Amino acid sequence: MHCFMSLAQIKNLNRRLLNISTEASKELDKTCGNELWRNLGFDAFDSLKDPNQRARANYYYGQLQTAKELQEVFG
Repeated sequence: MHCFMSLAQIKNLNRRLLNISTEASKELDKTCGNELWRNLGFDAFDSLKDPNQRARANYYYGQLQTAKELQEVFG
Protein backbone atom coordinates (compact mmCIF):
# COMPACT_ATOMS: atom_id res chain seq x y z
CA MET A 1 0.00 0.00 0.00
CA HIS A 2 1.42 3.36 -1.02
CA CYS A 3 1.10 6.30 1.36
CA PHE A 4 2.53 8.92 -0.96
CA MET A 5 0.59 11.72 -2.61
CA SER A 6 1.65 13.39 -5.80
CA LEU A 7 2.49 17.08 -5.80
CA ALA A 8 -0.69 17.76 -7.79
CA GLN A 9 -2.79 15.90 -5.22
CA ILE A 10 -1.23 17.87 -2.37
CA LYS A 11 -1.82 21.18 -4.18
CA ASN A 12 -5.44 20.18 -4.86
CA LEU A 13 -5.94 19.19 -1.22
CA ASN A 14 -4.43 22.46 0.00
CA ARG A 15 -6.72 24.40 -2.33
CA ARG A 16 -9.78 22.55 -0.98
CA LEU A 17 -8.64 23.10 2.61
CA LEU A 18 -8.23 26.81 1.89
CA ASN A 19 -11.79 26.88 0.51
CA ILE A 20 -13.09 25.15 3.64
CA SER A 21 -11.20 27.60 5.87
CA THR A 22 -12.53 30.59 3.95
CA GLU A 23 -16.12 29.35 4.07
CA ALA A 24 -15.88 28.53 7.79
CA SER A 25 -14.43 31.96 8.59
CA LYS A 26 -17.19 33.73 6.66
CA GLU A 27 -19.88 31.67 8.37
CA LEU A 28 -18.34 32.37 11.79
CA ASP A 29 -18.28 36.11 11.04
CA LYS A 30 -21.94 35.92 10.02
CA THR A 31 -23.02 33.74 12.95
CA CYS A 32 -21.17 35.76 15.59
CA GLY A 33 -21.98 39.13 14.01
CA ASN A 34 -18.37 40.23 14.29
CA GLU A 35 -14.79 39.01 14.02
CA LEU A 36 -14.04 38.80 17.75
CA TRP A 37 -14.00 35.02 17.55
CA ARG A 38 -10.73 35.33 15.61
CA ASN A 39 -9.01 36.63 18.75
CA LEU A 40 -11.05 34.80 21.38
CA GLY A 41 -11.45 31.46 19.64
CA PHE A 42 -13.90 28.96 21.05
CA ASP A 43 -14.67 31.19 24.10
CA ALA A 44 -16.39 33.75 21.85
CA PHE A 45 -19.28 31.36 21.27
CA ASP A 46 -20.31 31.31 24.93
CA SER A 47 -21.83 34.78 24.50
CA LEU A 48 -24.20 33.58 21.78
CA LYS A 49 -27.65 33.32 23.36
CA ASP A 50 -29.31 31.26 20.65
CA PRO A 51 -28.39 27.57 21.02
CA ASN A 52 -28.70 27.10 17.25
CA GLN A 53 -26.16 29.88 16.66
CA ARG A 54 -23.81 28.34 19.23
CA ALA A 55 -24.14 24.95 17.53
CA ARG A 56 -23.52 26.54 14.11
CA ALA A 57 -20.48 28.42 15.42
CA ASN A 58 -19.08 25.27 17.03
CA TYR A 59 -19.56 23.32 13.81
CA TYR A 60 -17.76 25.88 11.65
CA TYR A 61 -15.02 26.40 14.21
CA GLY A 62 -14.43 22.64 14.17
CA GLN A 63 -14.26 22.72 10.37
CA LEU A 64 -11.78 25.59 10.51
CA GLN A 65 -9.56 23.87 13.08
CA THR A 66 -9.58 20.58 11.15
CA ALA A 67 -8.66 22.36 7.91
CA LYS A 68 -5.81 24.23 9.66
CA GLU A 69 -4.44 21.01 11.18
CA LEU A 70 -4.50 19.26 7.82
CA GLN A 71 -2.87 22.27 6.12
CA GLU A 72 -0.02 22.03 8.62
CA VAL A 73 0.50 18.35 7.77
CA PHE A 74 0.24 18.72 3.99
CA GLY A 75 1.39 22.33 3.59
